[in-house]
Amino acid sequence: MYNPSSLKAEEFINHEEILETLAYADANKDNMELIDSILEKAKERKGLNHREASVLLACDNKEKIEEMYALAQQIKQDFYGNRIVMFAPLYLSNYCINGCVYCPYHISNKHIARKKLTQEEIKREVIALQDMGHKRLALEAGEDPKNNPIEYILESIKTIYSIKHKNGAIRRVNVNIAATTVEEYRMLKEAGIGTYILFQETYHKESYEKLHPYGPKSNYAYHTEAMDRAMEGGIDDVGLGVLFGLEMYRYEFAGLLMHAEHLEAAHGVGPHTISVPRIKRADDIDPTAFDNGIDDETFAKICALIRICVPYTGMIISTRESQAVREKVLKLGVSQISGASRTSVGGYCEDEPEEENSQQFDVSDNRTLDEVVKWLMEMGCIPSFCTACYREGRTGDRFMSLCKSGQIQNCCQPNALMTLKEYLMDYASEDTKRIGEALIKAELENIPKDKVKEICKENLIKIEQGIRDFRF
Repeated sequence: MYNPSSLKAEEFINHEEILETLAYADANKDNMELIDSILEKAKERKGLNHREASVLLACDNKEKIEEMYALAQQIKQDFYGNRIVMFAPLYLSNYCINGCVYCPYHISNKHIARKKLTQEEIKREVIALQDMGHKRLALEAGEDPKNNPIEYILESIKTIYSIKHKNGAIRRVNVNIAATTVEEYRMLKEAGIGTYILFQETYHKESYEKLHPYGPKSNYAYHTEAMDRAMEGGIDDVGLGVLFGLEMYRYEFAGLLMHAEHLEAAHGVGPHTISVPRIKRADDIDPTAFDNGIDDETFAKICALIRICVPYTGMIISTRESQAVREKVLKLGVSQISGASRTSVGGYCEDEPEEENSQQFDVSDNRTLDEVVKWLMEMGCIPSFCTACYREGRTGDRFMSLCKSGQIQNCCQPNALMTLKEYLMDYASEDTKRIGEALIKAELENIPKDKVKEICKENLIKIEQGIRDFRF
């Protein structure tokens, strides 16, 4: 039976419930009275459930889709403003013992270059990232207890936080590693991680088991219940995601929202982030071998509806997507993007020779961080390098309560402007700096409280004088 409060995977991601949801959506996709009532409910900014959302996803009325887009844009503005948080992935190791058929790291791939960074190599990678201006990283590693044990991950986190180079510092390390135990999640929490991220890949159990024929990841229930163990281990910021293209997108969309509903029902706080990757070409992986790919317009619609359905949750899009696609979905709800990403092990210090390819997937947006920052500002967005909420303990339900009340604006807007100012002073090209200074001047006026605004102005002057790391 479907039970969002259950801790059993097949009860909170219930196959029969998803099938009934899709049938309900098909039966009502032209029911304009129902669709209008769902959109009215969405305007309350308290979210929608998976059934309501699935009706909107099935609806192909162009006028209603435009309403969805407009609402998503407004909700994003209400909760996140025009701020876009910046981050970069850091691949520690591509050793892996799983058999995932969509990932080039699978153990059967005998020609991909296997690499694992030493602590000294991690230092060089981190310095290269700091010299770009990055302050937030997402650690990536294949699942291999021998090569990538939890001790290696913990040591790597310690190394990353210890590196101070010129004015550079990594202030938040998010972690995307395989599902593990409560005890190891507790270790990650004690190591000071930000968000624990784990993509489900697909919520369709039968497809999941075919796509993961062997290795620890083949255990559907253990993987799907990982976030519950992470929460039990004290990690209250968790990030969900599916790999669109592996299974029918409407099934995945319903499952993703059911997972978010489960976290809220079982733990009192939903996901901190939701990612929306699409399968891409990589080494021995051909995305056309999977027949469930979605076009750009469908992808945009999914992004808009995620924003409508979980208004308080951050939405992440990576350099898997092109500049054009990223530009479209930024307006529809995305709040975090990567910049100048490398998906190879050790790819930031130097380019890999073609014969030593260790990439997890091909990057579609190859611009420098400075080019991405400038592009965002030209669109009226504020590139934010802020990590203040995590460092001030505003995580889990504490972050969500501030977000829901709107009080977070008094922290986020000034923090975004101050971290952008740091970037402009330390890393930006002259053209980017000129655009950024004008943007900061204009956006200062959007800080709600006068006292906060004045403190922010004072801190911006201090940043010009060489002082760093102010935060509300």
